[in-house]
Amino acid sequence: MHAAQGDRIIIRGKSVETPDRHGEIIEVRGVDGAPPYLVRFSEGHESVVFPGSDFVIEHAASD
Repeated sequence: MHAAQGDRIIIRGKSVETPDRHGEIIEVRGVDGAPPYLVRFSEGHESVVFPGSDFVIEHAASD
């Protein structure tokens, strides 16, 4: 999995009652876009994330 600063992420809820979490990658800490990623979530907090199978990256549009 590869990402860049500014890419958006979605972490899918594990059950019907659990909503998806959305965030923005603000720092890539791995080599060449590899995890871990520092993510700012829509709720406002930041966390270091190691992606799992429930993790989707939406790449930022390049100019």
